[in-house]
Amino acid sequence: MPNQVKRKPVAKVKKSKVESRKPFEIAGLSVPAGTRQTIDLPISLLYDHTPMTLTAHVIHGQRPGPKLFVCAAVHGDELNGVEIIRRLIRLSRISHLHGTLVAVPIVNIYGFIANTRYLPDRRDLNRSFPGSARGSLASQLANVFMQEIVGCCDYGIDLHTAAIHRTNFPQLRVDLSNTELKKLAKAFSAPIILHAAFRDGSLRKSAMDIGVPTLVYEAGEALRLDEVAIRSGVNGIIRVMQTLGMFGTKVLRPSRVSPVFASSSYWVRASEGGLLRTILTSGTRIEGGQILGCITDPYGKGEVEIIAQDDGVLIGKTNLPVVNQGDALFHIAKVMDADIAEQTVEQFHDEFDSSNEDNELLD
Repeated sequence: MPNQVKRKPVAKVKKSKVESRKPFEIAGLSVPAGTRQTIDLPISLLYDHTPMTLTAHVIHGQRPGPKLFVCAAVHGDELNGVEIIRRLIRLSRISHLHGTLVAVPIVNIYGFIANTRYLPDRRDLNRSFPGSARGSLASQLANVFMQEIVGCCDYGIDLHTAAIHRTNFPQLRVDLSNTELKKLAKAFSAPIILHAAFRDGSLRKSAMDIGVPTLVYEAGEALRLDEVAIRSGVNGIIRVMQTLGMFGTKVLRPSRVSPVFASSSYWVRASEGGLLRTILTSGTRIEGGQILGCITDPYGKGEVEIIAQDDGVLIGKTNLPVVNQGDALFHIAKVMDADIAEQTVEQFHDEFDSSNEDNELLD
């Protein structure tokens, strides 16, 4: 018999986790591992039959990890978050993602088109969650977002600015009694982390109700782009993703900012109408009894001083000099140590001043 060559048994090759990771399912569509897709979720038709959609950009990493949604323009005139998300999804590090990122730069497309905070029915979307499939237009949009976006994720970051004619110093609004949220907030490294109770109808509360911890980032003014607020937001999201393990073992440069926690805040309101004069800027240290500004009448007959009640940090202010009695003028966060808060604000400006581009978490 001819010599027979003995063959070694072929070893069974186990499929790697990368190969076996399931596609990400959203709105009845599948996004394969290692790919990205932009998905349009139908919402309604306008009165001229123009179709309106909720658009999400899904990046489904090859490696397993958490599922995070990041959204902006829940209020249609808040633009900083739109630019934050645009820059975020263009970063090269996102292509090596562990887990899944669902980015929704414009939630309230109706308000975005019209340069307004509200929807056509004049409702505030951030008071309409979790919504209803048979409710108002705001309620239906909220329902689609909860069902198709939030319900698919493990964590969330909701990006906001102040309302029109006001500005917010970069800050996070968080329920500090939640250990996991507090950890993620510290990772974000916004200069001020403000304890904020949940509001009925808000995205943050509705997400938490279904087990999706969500941070709210507030920075800047409606209908304006603020470069410092944008860069701080991009870096903060990256740091949260790193903390969640979405970039593997890659180590980021430590932040220079040591966040200050604020247990509460208060608004100083106008005691009468007139013209407001102030030189204060957001992030300024405030002392109890300090004069924040003066209100005068147009004819120069009187002047009323606006006085701070307690120590803190100015985290929001009106940008309009014309004020009515009762208008909210200055938003002050109460902090444990005003000196440390002042140092934190300085650290923040050092890190994100527009002249210090080397300090960004660049690719």
